[in-house]
Amino acid sequence: MGAADVVPGVSGGTIAFITGIYDTLLESIRRINPQLISVIKHDGIKDAFEHINGLFLIALFSGILTSIATLAKLISWLLETHPIPLWSFFFGLILVSVFHMLKQIEKRSLSRMIALLLGVIFAYSITILQPLQLDPTSANIVLAGAIAISAMILPGISGSFILLLIGMYAPILGAVKSIDITPLALFACGCVIGLLSLSHVLTWLLKHVRDLTLTFLTGLMLGTLPKIWPWKETLSWRTNSSGEQVPLLERNLSPFDFEAITSQPAQLTVAVILMLSAIVLVLALEKFAAHSESE
Repeated sequence: MGAADVVPGVSGGTIAFITGIYDTLLESIRRINPQLISVIKHDGIKDAFEHINGLFLIALFSGILTSIATLAKLISWLLETHPIPLWSFFFGLILVSVFHMLKQIEKRSLSRMIALLLGVIFAYSITILQPLQLDPTSANIVLAGAIAISAMILPGISGSFILLLIGMYAPILGAVKSIDITPLALFACGCVIGLLSLSHVLTWLLKHVRDLTLTFLTGLMLGTLPKIWPWKETLSWRTNSSGEQVPLLERNLSPFDFEAITSQPAQLTVAVILMLSAIVLVLALEKFAAHSESE
């Protein structure tokens, strides 16, 4: 999840769904609420820790934080030097995840098709929004954390991409690379606020209108596929908060048009291999998750 969350356009929530831990994650987070104080008073800290599935949360978030801390520089380097192979891998990952999610929907109906379409429209509209340029003030960093973490636990909506849209991706990634404690602590506070708020809503939706919720979340994943298409032509550029030139407007191209227009190699063979590798990885994770549940 941490590795996925570093990449703008890819959601850690997608990884949670693939590995079969999404419901457990939401329920564990939901249980961290004021009622937990009563559990501590009556049953003690040990029972309260078990009540929130503490070992699961520690293991998960330790993995996420470790992955972000160790992979931030690598992902940044790959995005800059090998974008087509990286985006190809994640494109295959999201594509096969859509089929994984659709298999969990029990019934087919018009309402579910509408929910799917709404998810696609919502996600796609986010990907074509013009980026903002918020200053990295304390309040904005907390707000960015709350918004980004909410997106991170939604399959298909990338927290990193939301940070890009509001102009906070470079400051936060820079803080991670340099281990700047103050902005990281503010960002973490925002993450806690966002997690505790959204987890209640999503848990209720998955319990009461699960199929509609799953189809909407699947639509979110479908709607972001154009954003992570590997072959793009940059139409215009912008200067980010670090003074770097980054793409502003892009259009998707076929691999063959990409070579003709940009005079760069399409790396089609490598791209196909990595897409297939992502598909095999998801199928293997799906099988592993099913095996773990049966034990």
